[in-house]
Amino acid sequence: MLVFPNAKINLGLQITKKLPNGYHAINTCFYPVPITDALEFIEAKKTAFSSSGIDIPGNEKQNLVLKAYQLLKKDYQLPNVSIHLLKQIPIGAGLGGGSADAAFMLTALNEYFQLFLDVSILEDYAAQLGSDCPFFIENKPALATGTGTELTPFEFSLKGHWLVLVNPGIHISTQAAYAGVNPKASATNLEELLQSMDFDRWKNELINDFEASIFSQTPKLAEIKTQLYTLGANYAAMSGSGSTMFGIFKHEPQLKADFFDNLYVKKVLL
Repeated sequence: MLVFPNAKINLGLQITKKLPNGYHAINTCFYPVPITDALEFIEAKKTAFSSSGIDIPGNEKQNLVLKAYQLLKKDYQLPNVSIHLLKQIPIGAGLGGGSADAAFMLTALNEYFQLFLDVSILEDYAAQLGSDCPFFIENKPALATGTGTELTPFEFSLKGHWLVLVNPGIHISTQAAYAGVNPKASATNLEELLQSMDFDRWKNELINDFEASIFSQTPKLAEIKTQLYTLGANYAAMSGSGSTMFGIFKHEPQLKADFFDNLYVKKVLL
């Protein structure tokens, strides 16, 4: 079975408080975007995992796709499978690629082996794999609170707009990103702000709380954001804890190759 796990961006990211367990509560909108990996599995004599494309660091046995399979296999009599992942979404980039791969594996196994698990059960399994994973089960715009696993469907669309993703290949430690943030309740009503589609308001009010501290440590990201606005972006921000920057454009932008040399750049119509 072949599926194409897609990336996401965060529209606004408020860090509202630190929880007793050491994690942080957030308020954000997850929005799916059409940048994809390719994930395939077939029944086999023994279970194996392989990958191509972007090099995936770490032990292959710890890959979230394999963990997703093992999670379902514990509760259901799944046969052995041979899994291959073509990795194209940048890794550790705030785009949720690894989470998407794991969630799509769960939904694909559910469909292929006719397990008949409903969305809520799949989301519970996904939450065991990572805080972004449950979003990719339904894979529709959603407001996320708590640690990111409490999802509220959100009727919202950027259809017809252009999206530019820029990743400079800079690793941002999630732990360090949170260490630079002072959690606080936000006065901004994220749902109302997004639905306004008022990009002038978005520039001033739709904030990713990670940006201030990360930009001070990694000025290249601030430069990319400035460049996106120079190119005519109606809104630009960092996704997640970085290091991917994105710009939303009403009209197709013409990218200046000199600035974007040696950077990962993708332009897609939403």
